Amino acid sequence: MCRWIAYSGTPVFLDQVLFRPQHSLIDQSLHSRMGVETTNGDGFGVGWYTPDTTTPAVLRDIGPAWNNRNLQEIALHVRSGVFLAHIRATTGTAVQQSNCHPFRKGRWLWMHNGMINEFPRLRRELALAVDPDLYADIEGSTDSEIMFYLALTFGLDDDPPGAVARMAGLVESTGRAHGVPHPLQMTVALSDGERVWAFRYSSEGRSRSLFFSTKVDALRALHPDATFLQDVSEETRLIVSEPLGDLPGAWNAVPESSYGVVQPGQDVLLPFRPVLPGGSRPA
Repeated sequence: MCRWIAYSGTPVFLDQVLFRPQHSLIDQSLHSRMGVETTNGDGFGVGWYTPDTTTPAVLRDIGPAWNNRNLQEIALHVRSGVFLAHIRATTGTAVQQSNCHPFRKGRWLWMHNGMINEFPRLRRELALAVDPDLYADIEGSTDSEIMFYLALTFGLDDDPPGAVARMAGLVESTGRAHGVPHPLQMTVALSDGERVWAFRYSSEGRSRSLFFSTKVDALRALHPDATFLQDVSEETRLIVSEPLGDLPGAWNAVPESSYGVVQPGQDVLLPFRPVLPGGSRPA
């Protein structure tokens, strides 16, 4: 499986989040505590938004994140208020740059931890459900990228939660039609540069770990000696596969079968249920 982090808030240099915390994403690439694999060294990626561009920048590579000098260089010099980062442990598809997350289409970034069970058996049928106008843009061979393009097909631009629910519903119905009892395992993060959505769901009801950070004002009250908290806005949030450190009260588990939206103003946390593209629940 994989580990990932999504950041939204006060613009910071990427290294403040990716490298500096006690149990940073880079540390997790070697010493994951809660992932299926301890080591996540089959590639990495980071995508970030800046105010003067309409699409995000993306850096992806097939080597491990812990010793990539380009990642270290960029992280020290790039500042962003919204970015997504991912370290990969392949579930069977090739270690190649086009299979590294996050995936980008237009203003969207998408990354995933989990898998479509028996994906080689389901790949053709799922791929044929992708809008023909989008299909040519698929570059890699992962289930994660197919999930992204299915969500785009099902209306991601207009209704992100609904599009992800329809994607999940199609995956589940297709898998069960082929005799796969638990087709889908996912924690997904996506962003359009203004908001970040995060989803935690699995067909078997035992999803991979996912956490969100406590509100900054509460953290300041709990940890007045944590000086870095004085420099970020109260709207700053992180969503992570596993906590970046051991500050008591800093992290909250995302409930099973739910999704959250980090956005200007009030964030939301809501139940998540797959639906078929036609609107019904999968059998």
